[in-house]
Amino acid sequence: MSQLAVSANVLFLLLGAILILAMHAGFAFLELGTVRKKNQVNALVKILADFAVAVLAYFFVGFGVAYGVHFFHGATVLAQDHGLELTRFFFLVTFAAAVPAIVSGGIAERARLYPQMLATAFIVALLYPFFEGMAWNGNLGVQAWLTRLCGAPFHDFAGSVVVHAVGGWIALAAVLWLGPRRGRYGNDGRIAAHPPSNIPFLALGAWILIVGWFGFNVMSAQSLDKISGLVALNSLMAMVGGTLAALVAGRNDPGFMHNGALAGLVAICAGSDVVNPLGALVIGGVAGTLFVYLFTLTQNRWHIDDVLGVWPLHGLCGTWGGVAAGIFGSRMLGGMGGVSFWAQIIGTLAGVIIAFAGGWVVYGAIHRLLGLRLGEEDEFAGADLSIHKISATPERGRLW
Repeated sequence: MSQLAVSANVLFLLLGAILILAMHAGFAFLELGTVRKKNQVNALVKILADFAVAVLAYFFVGFGVAYGVHFFHGATVLAQDHGLELTRFFFLVTFAAAVPAIVSGGIAERARLYPQMLATAFIVALLYPFFEGMAWNGNLGVQAWLTRLCGAPFHDFAGSVVVHAVGGWIALAAVLWLGPRRGRYGNDGRIAAHPPSNIPFLALGAWILIVGWFGFNVMSAQSLDKISGLVALNSLMAMVGGTLAALVAGRNDPGFMHNGALAGLVAICAGSDVVNPLGALVIGGVAGTLFVYLFTLTQNRWHIDDVLGVWPLHGLCGTWGGVAAGIFGSRMLGGMGGVSFWAQIIGTLAGVIIAFAGGWVVYGAIHRLLGLRLGEEDEFAGADLSIHKISATPERGRLW
């Protein structure tokens, strides 16, 4: 029976890993549909290339940093327990690779490919697993300290902070180093509009992410005996809340609405196993509204050219999700309890600081030493032609 349980958990984790792997197609099509046509090929290439780099960085370094486990053994040893630890790696590397996929959307249309891939290697090998190990493996004694101080550890069931806020705040650092796309903001105060190039692809990307997210959240239990339908329903309610809130706040804009669904899912990750479904609805609704207003504010008032709005979507909504778990997870508001508001504040703040400071150092060093940004002519021509020598619709670019 124990071997049957182990093999069942292997299958459970494998299915979760496949669902989250599919989410990277969602990242690709969401970015493809948002950027201008001359950068669509680059959006597709970046997501897959960054994923490949992330797997290697996490396999050789990152997984060991986070969990103290490495795979430098013979296949006979690695295959023990039906390869459970290998499957756990596969599951968790899809989380790790989501971080550079998040960053990709913020720096779209103006970043060079290979310097970005180098940044991905540093982020997934060192920066992300450093905080991941603190939050999910108790590294450095931080969780034990929070338990003594606040009565409960920092709670992030599926990564509102560990994955999404970390990715979003790293992206903000990268965007600030790169600066806005040329011509986006005029000296006279005018703002050049760059509307999404393909709403159907944007919507497809959002839907792929939505479906995969139920593997992201529900299967974060990591074993069949810990699976909970509460996580599934809370994820659904948060997605619905984010969708409707963004539809209203965004005045029927399809880009806002589809990203609002994602905002709700980002925010519910942390507390999806402890909050009440009505609390999840509120968490998602706040996240959808937060995304619409902060995206508009960053783009139009602060002139932060975050192309897909990944800092508002992942950085800020992920931060909200970390805090919200400490509010709506309390028994007083219908939650399961076992969470501390102050532990959530401290843990979330730690994630934000580590991510932004680490992202600032990584992208700053690469920007100064190698150059992170495309040249003016290459940016004007578009990353598709300047980097990949082909456009998304090459027959339209022919002169004969």
